[in-house]
Amino acid sequence: MPQIEIAIGGRTFDVACQEGEEHYLHSAAAMLDAEAAHLSSQIGRMSEARMLLMAGLMLADKTVGLEDKVKEAETKMAQLQGQIDTLEARPATRIEVPVVPTEVTDALAEVAARAESLADQIESGAV
Repeated sequence: MPQIEIAIGGRTFDVACQEGEEHYLHSAAAMLDAEAAHLSSQIGRMSEARMLLMAGLMLADKTVGLEDKVKEAETKMAQLQGQIDTLEARPATRIEVPVVPTEVTDALAEVAARAESLADQIESGAV
């Protein structure tokens, strides 16, 4: 079992951890040290036990706030997933485009041809 030396609030501690968890312990110690430094800058020198207690409580408070945010995000995600499931369960919407009868398209083509013929006559001055 590895022994690691960590520094918190200007004090060093020897701590044992499981093999492969050294990185996590260093990260946790760095978080605790940051809180201890913040406390020391606001309050000044305090006993080791008080400093660790206060820093731990500050981290716990932040953790509770983050847990609340995670719960809110999970609730919102569940609601959105429910909406997605509802939408996916609907049958596909079918859009029907009306077909224009052949007689109408033929009549429009004839009108267009007449209009072009009249335009050509006007341009040539034959009207």
